[in-house]
Parts: sequence; C-alpha cells; structure tokens
Amino acid sequence: MDLATIIGLIACFGLMLFGIVTGRDGVAAVKNFLDPQSALITFGGALGATLIQFKLSDFFAGLKAFLVAIKIKKTDQTEQIKKIIELSNVARKEGILALEDAAAELEDEFLKKGILLIVDGTEPDLVRAILETELSCIEARHKKLISVWETMAAMGPAWGMIGTLIGLINMLKHLEDINSVGPNMSVALVTTMYGSLLANWIAMPVAGKLRVNNAEEITMKEVIIEGLLSIQAGENPHVIEEKLKSFLAPKDRERYNSSEGGGEEVNG
Repeated sequence: MDLATIIGLIACFGLMLFGIVTGRDGVAAVKNFLDPQSALITFGGALGATLIQFKLSDFFAGLKAFLVAIKIKKTDQTEQIKKIIELSNVARKEGILALEDAAAELEDEFLKKGILLIVDGTEPDLVRAILETELSCIEARHKKLISVWETMAAMGPAWGMIGTLIGLINMLKHLEDINSVGPNMSVALVTTMYGSLLANWIAMPVAGKLRVNNAEEITMKEVIIEGLLSIQAGENPHVIEEKLKSFLAPKDRERYNSSEGGGEEVNG
C-alpha cells in the first residue's frame, strides 16, 4: 500500500480529532460532532448528486479507484528504459523478428502490443498512431474516474450547506425556546463540517493522487512509444538510451547511470 496516502489520511483525521478532544469538554466533545441525520444529508446528497452526472458503471468504477489511490503504483521508469535497451540489443544483434520471442515474456501489455506491431512489419507512422490512440483512450478512462472524485469534492460542501440551511430553518421556526438555539445551531453546522471533510479530507486528495498516478503511467507509455519506434528505425542502443534518459528527472538519471544493467552499445 502507498504509505504516503495512508499516512496522509490518518494524519488529517488525527489532527481533526486532536482539535476536538483538546477543547474544554475533552473526549466527551466527540459526541457533539456525531449526527446521523447530518451525515445522511451530506454524504448521501453528495453521492446522489455525483451519481446524476455519471453512468452507474462509471460511478462505481470511480469509487473503486480509491483502492488504486492507496496502492503502490509500479512505475519505475529506469527499469522500463533498461528493458527497452535490452530489446534494442536483441533487435540489433539478432534482427527485429527475434523480438517476437522476447515479447512472450513481457508482462506489460502495452509494450508487448508495440513489439508485435513492429515484428509484423507495421509502418512506423501507423505504429505511432495505434499506440498513441490507445494512450489517449487510457488517459480518457483515467480522467473519467478522476472526475467522479472531483465532482464529489464539489458536491460535498454544497450538500453540507444544504443540511445547514435545513437545520437553521427548523431552528428559526422555534425561536421561542431560546435554550434550544445553541444546540440546534451546533447540529446545523455539523453538516457544513461533514461536507468540508468529504471534500478536503477524502475526495480532493484522492483525485489528486489519481492524477499523479495517471501522469506517471502516461509518461511511462510515452517512453515505450519512443523506444519502440527507435528500435524499429534501427538506431544504436546507446543513442536510444540517451534519448529515453531525457524523460527522467535529474536524480533518476543519476541513479540510472550509477546502476548496473544500463544499455550497452552493440556493434553489428
């Protein structure tokens, strides 16, 4: 699991709880922030309003994406570049057709598809077009999942305010009982708090993490496209390696250079 996401969620909840229990009432104050009716209006309303904007399947797929946000995403670009350089060495030494056997051992379906297109003799422009089309479709699917959480983040505070207004209207109808004004006002404001929590503790951070994961995956696949087209063009493995290293951040580039197994130029 992704420790950054887990620690962040726990830290936010812990700080909120710390602020509640360090007040005058101590731990007993927790019950002041628990109201089932407010929770139903805020969370139920936000989920319902989000559901209106999506198909049922897309809505549930978006909710399941929460699991993606808390999982460690395996997107090591340095390892991917090393794999591409290995393939380029095979192609340079044994020919493009030799990549078909290498493709059978690959786990990355995108990389495998690209290699098979090359082995089949597909024109470079068509290879790029096919892979970039798939890349854009992947990104579109990711953005749809992200938009579920972005919509929920927008709906949370709105429905929190709706719950607060409902509570205030009911309170103002009974102003003759002045002793009930304070408690009723407190309950009304709880819905606003729930809406802010839904948006700022869960929905927006999850959408942000999904955007980060999407950007990393898209960059990884762009590396694959450039690498495969360079292999197809018969470029020197060392040249391919230098080209692909331009995708790496400076610290990752240094780590790549210092690690074993970098691409070696094969003269043929």
